Amino acid sequence: LPLPSHPSEDSATSEATPVLALKELVAKLYREQNKIQNLLSSLGFALRSFNNLNLFLELTPLMAARVTDAEGGALILFNAQGQIRLEHLHCHNSQKAEQISEKLQKITVNLTLLPSNHEGGVKILLPCPAAVDEHIRKALGTDIQVFGTPILVKNAEGGRLYVFSSHEEYRWNSTRKKLLQLVADQTAVAIANHELTVQLRAKERQDRELEIASEIQLRLFPRQCPQIKGAQLAAKCKTASRVGGDYYDFIPVNYDQLKDAQDTSVPWSIVIGDVMGKGVPAGLIMTMTRGMLRAEVLNRHSPAQIMEHLNRVMYADLENSRRFVTLFYSEYDPQTQILSYTNAAHHPPLLWQAATGLISSLDTKGMLIGLLPDSEYEEAQLQLAPDDTIMYYTDGFTDAVNNNGERFDEENLHQAFDWACRNLATSQEILDYLFQKIDNFIGYGNKIIDDMTLVIMRVESTESGNCILETNNHGINS
Repeated sequence: LPLPSHPSEDSATSEATPVLALKELVAKLYREQNKIQNLLSSLGFALRSFNNLNLFLELTPLMAARVTDAEGGALILFNAQGQIRLEHLHCHNSQKAEQISEKLQKITVNLTLLPSNHEGGVKILLPCPAAVDEHIRKALGTDIQVFGTPILVKNAEGGRLYVFSSHEEYRWNSTRKKLLQLVADQTAVAIANHELTVQLRAKERQDRELEIASEIQLRLFPRQCPQIKGAQLAAKCKTASRVGGDYYDFIPVNYDQLKDAQDTSVPWSIVIGDVMGKGVPAGLIMTMTRGMLRAEVLNRHSPAQIMEHLNRVMYADLENSRRFVTLFYSEYDPQTQILSYTNAAHHPPLLWQAATGLISSLDTKGMLIGLLPDSEYEEAQLQLAPDDTIMYYTDGFTDAVNNNGERFDEENLHQAFDWACRNLATSQEILDYLFQKIDNFIGYGNKIIDDMTLVIMRVESTESGNCILETNNHGINS
């Protein structure tokens, strides 16, 4: 027979049993905590390191299942059209994974958050994203417990993350709910980062395309004034954005006569225009106008006929684009000092006559280019004299606004032009003065709201040299 144990030994054994159990419980909790921390740390590392969103999304249901001790997980996303799709699914049992995936694919294809028609008729319209949960539970059946949480991307629900388990003892508690939400939040960050990256790349491509368009437009502007006997020319364009809708050009009336580079008595066309609107669309129409006008000038018609033909050719394209062009076209003959001109609703150029010191407008009747297919244009002629000065301009000057909301308007422009003509000797000095005047009015550092273009022509009694143009786009001179 065994010897009776000592009473003190029995007491020590009974006390040691709960202590060991407590130690084992603490150790188990510590291991679980380390496992969860490692999983979440791995997910954070993937978020920082993965450039491919799809790779990260593949991890999401796996991580969701592991941190919540679930049997599997499923990631369902919503697109901008309200369509619902199963993005990725994970399950420990591969056979069960195929069955669950098939069920979820079948139910999500018939769900939508917005009205949408398809071949089978109208899809099931859900009142809110959370209503997806009920359909998911019905699809998987009562044998599987399903728990979900939203994936919030920029304060909008971009999808839902689910975990599921078929074990009867599985309990959904607050800790598991918080852990699932952590994984969902990491997923939302990954999706938002991807969207920002896509937007940034699209913006970079757009910026590059705008830069190329700006470079092309700058090259289309005349690089220098033509040499015209007895006349000075200066011109400058300052655009409100990278690509502008203002247009000016110098076109030889007779290219055959221009073969002799030393012949400064060749007649030249001086033209200025403005396309309704700003930016790339206006720039494209400006480029089209330039090419078509140059082709019309080759036909050697009168200014009024050139404008009528140009309007007829451009009408269909301008009507489709719902844009119009204002254009002032003139031809100057240095032999006679006669300026022939026609106007298609552009701001009439200003003429300062040296003999009288008075300013008048050069205008004729004519509609916008592209408004009516059979518009007719009037033509006029002007005999110029030495020191007479003409200012061609666009409405960016008169519409310029200062900090107080005041417009520069026509009166201020007339006064500035009059002073410049009386006190300055060359067309370049007049042009520089007028741009300085408008810059002072707008205020230092303030952005212009519309393209501004000036062309100054001053008649002299002797031949003038060549004059370099300034085409200023964001402060870049060429």
